[in-house]
Amino acid sequence: MSTALNPLDGAGVRRGAGLPKWSLWAVAAGSVALAVGLGVVAGLHSHVQWGLIAALLYVLGTYLVAARAEGRRQAKDRVATALVWVAFLLAVVPLVSLVWTTVSRGVKVLDGYFLSHSMGVIADSETGGGIYHAILGSLEQVGLATAIGAPIGVLTAIFLVEYGRGKLALAVTFFVDVMTGIPSIVAGLFILSLMLILDLQPFGFAGSLALAILMMPVVVRSTEEMLKLVPNELREASLALGIPKWRTILKVVLPTSLGGITTGVMLAVARIAGETAPVLLLVFGNPFINANPFEGAQASLPLYIYQQYAQSAGSGAAYDRAWAASLTLIAFVMILNLAARGIARWKAPKTGR
Repeated sequence: MSTALNPLDGAGVRRGAGLPKWSLWAVAAGSVALAVGLGVVAGLHSHVQWGLIAALLYVLGTYLVAARAEGRRQAKDRVATALVWVAFLLAVVPLVSLVWTTVSRGVKVLDGYFLSHSMGVIADSETGGGIYHAILGSLEQVGLATAIGAPIGVLTAIFLVEYGRGKLALAVTFFVDVMTGIPSIVAGLFILSLMLILDLQPFGFAGSLALAILMMPVVVRSTEEMLKLVPNELREASLALGIPKWRTILKVVLPTSLGGITTGVMLAVARIAGETAPVLLLVFGNPFINANPFEGAQASLPLYIYQQYAQSAGSGAAYDRAWAASLTLIAFVMILNLAARGIARWKAPKTGR
């Protein structure tokens, strides 16, 4: 005797032919419209509240529509997908809002003159001036910090992965974990205490030392993970040919993981490029151009932004300069990240067919 197909799914709900592709877009549009209506009726003036209501209505509407058309089991899968999209939008919307606000306010004074001149004798309340001295200071301080922190971080990671055994490796790992979470002001206070002991005045290299301290644990962690991804077969094949271990690391392990190591270093550079507290303590700021990081106070972009915003209460010019400097700093970090991605793709191991 033939058996008829059961029109019910495992949860006891009648199956449908499936949702058309446009149905979820219709649910999203209806959720937004209903959220706006509820916000207007309830007197909610914040668009953030409207967005959260729309997100909740979208998840609920997706479940109800999918459960009726496809069954509760498929509806749960639809809800999980909807939650992923909602989380994605909740993460992207603030980022887009931040970038849009910075660009719209920063372009007011951002031009060639602004990038090629310093504040000099211009008061914070006056119009004009630029950020050339701050760009120069940031490039020198971040460059020196990278020259110090990147090699130390990479060599430390090589020790932990290739040689680290016993209590010394555990101690190094513990201190790297601790340094990863220390506030930036602590690194600045450490260098400041050394400056007070040696009776030194603020100068750019002191800020570089503090930034290098903040950079090293990030480089160690990222490099360590990249080195662990190198297959042990490559190391064993090299050692089996009689090649010393140090040469195996130099010629086999590092080239294989160079793309990931470079990406980690660039991300660490982007992280320290926006630090303000150590620079405020150690570099002190300077409205004039000082190209010597080893003598005298220097400016930097994060410190410049802080100082201009602190003076913006009585001056719209300082407020505009702060936003323009913020846009420049974001562009600087974006260029670093794009460069890291390009280098990682260029140096990535070529896979066979």
